[in-house]
Amino acid sequence: MELDGRVAVVTGGTRGVGAGIARAFLAAGAEVVVCARRPPDAPLASGGRAAAYVPVDLRDAAAVTDLFAEVGRRYGRLDTLVNNAGGTPYRPLGECAAERHARVVELNLVAPMTVSLAAYGLLRAARGSVVMIGSVSGTRPSPGTAAYGAAKAGLENLARSMAVEWAPEVRVNTLVLGMVRTELSHLHYGDENGLAAVGGTVPLGRLAEPDEVGAAAVFLASERAGYVSGASLLVHGGGERPAFLAAARVER
Repeated sequence: MELDGRVAVVTGGTRGVGAGIARAFLAAGAEVVVCARRPPDAPLASGGRAAAYVPVDLRDAAAVTDLFAEVGRRYGRLDTLVNNAGGTPYRPLGECAAERHARVVELNLVAPMTVSLAAYGLLRAARGSVVMIGSVSGTRPSPGTAAYGAAKAGLENLARSMAVEWAPEVRVNTLVLGMVRTELSHLHYGDENGLAAVGGTVPLGRLAEPDEVGAAAVFLASERAGYVSGASLLVHGGGERPAFLAAARVER
């Protein structure tokens, strides 16, 4: 398999998109470590192999340093870091204090930078790669999640700067995700009818599955992407149909 003998760390890898990424790396032959504040509901496994779980609050710089020291002791190397941990509640800017928005930025931008810096020595030694998990929220207005959108925009720019500073030893890329169907999708989109209606707004007609995001992450970590660095790969099903087309009164 294409990642045999490789070691990957997936932050926030215990559920949702992160779990899909972890399963994809396991299926590709990698040893996988997932970290989050809470353990997975069930062991993450694929192909008869399971991911190791380490409890970590990524906003605790000392705990993050300890995480990669343990990875170095246990596996002797690190080939890929996937900065997946993040998220936000729906929170209009004017409805809460700046400090609450700042915490969203801390989780979605500052924490990935902290994690990447802690992993850098191991990644450089292995000539490895970093995969940032971005969002289309960072490329367009993000009403109700403005701090999250701003953080994801910053994350994409951070990845491009890292790709220049850390070359040629470490490649750094971003997956820019659209909507993904996870166990929490109903909180954002409602019941099955709501999910189908939202999926219908996507050119491909549906939401992405976590394992599809995982396949894209495996590609960026593999030798097939050996000359890809500083790139942003759109995984959004074709994006969004421009709203003005529905309002235009022109015969088609």
